[in-house]
Amino acid sequence: MNQIGQLTELYGNIAACPIRNVLDRLGDKWTILVVLILHDVGKIRFNKLHNIMGDISQKMLTVTLRKLEADGLVAREVFMEIPPKVEYQLTPIGESLVPHISSLSHWALENMTSILDAREKYST
Repeated sequence: MNQIGQLTELYGNIAACPIRNVLDRLGDKWTILVVLILHDVGKIRFNKLHNIMGDISQKMLTVTLRKLEADGLVAREVFMEIPPKVEYQLTPIGESLVPHISSLSHWALENMTSILDAREKYST
């Protein structure tokens, strides 16, 4: 049985499929960008991260960071001082994701022209 057949058999229940689960989580508008910025800058405070990202709302950045924290990809450190200070950084598992994102990014850059051409042909 091939890999797809094995995955279908093991994870016929879409909710239990680890690939879908991870891709659903990473596939939103902001998550990969947050991961890559955290990889590049290391520990960073919320406002600095928000400033680097530009167009994201504070609420959406908070939601994105919380999801990454819940998945164990981001660590949040709170310092008990006034004003309150919170720093975010990738965990080891978050860092282990970066090479895979980079590979996918390189593939997308190499193939985007062909993909756009195919879409153009398909729609006409």
